[in-house]
Amino acid sequence: MEFMSAAWWSALLAIILIDLVLAGDNAIVIALAARNLPKQHQKKAIVWGTVGAIVVRSAMTLVVVWLLRIPGLMAIGGIALMWIAYKLIAEDEGDGDEHGPGATTFWGAMKTIIIADAVMGIDNVLGVAGAAQGAFDLVVLGLLISIPIVVFGSTLILKLVEKYPAIMYIGAGVLAFTAGKMVVNEKLLAPWFKGGEPTHLAAYWGFVALTIVVVLTLGYLHNRRVAQRAAAADQA
Repeated sequence: MEFMSAAWWSALLAIILIDLVLAGDNAIVIALAARNLPKQHQKKAIVWGTVGAIVVRSAMTLVVVWLLRIPGLMAIGGIALMWIAYKLIAEDEGDGDEHGPGATTFWGAMKTIIIADAVMGIDNVLGVAGAAQGAFDLVVLGLLISIPIVVFGSTLILKLVEKYPAIMYIGAGVLAFTAGKMVVNEKLLAPWFKGGEPTHLAAYWGFVALTIVVVLTLGYLHNRRVAQRAAAADQA
């Protein structure tokens, strides 16, 4: 693809749109993972979480052709993301886990962010690589463009979560939606979810909706149990 040609600009616009759509998930993960950190560490977690996301995404971009050949990759990533979405809204039961999704330490938050970004980065990498059509300069530009999107988005979402804690469930719902889409877009599962029949369409969106409902319901029930135990302990 010729540099600065009409096709080049068209591909760059497509990459920007992909980043705007998909980088939002990364911003949600970073914001939710950083919400339990001390104030002085939250901004640091956002910046380094974004750096980690870009490094992971860059490495994945270099091997995107190989990744496409791995059977079941999208399904496995989707299942992993379901668990991450659940753990990000599940309140700490006071078991001292400093390195889980609800971590209260900087490095614990970094672990969650990097793992989640690696899982969710599959969609972004495949989208950007496809839009770039092999043009390495466009791939690099796409990665650079995603940095301010993720940083600004994470900061904004973190402020909203602090003011309105219920937004955590909306964020987890978005991640669950992404997880469900990753599973139904798995090539190995195409006979069940892809095709022209109404049953395929119903199965596709039914699975995505079920994923959201299950993740949010389990998170809500867990948090209610934690609140009840805390209330019982206070009364004792």
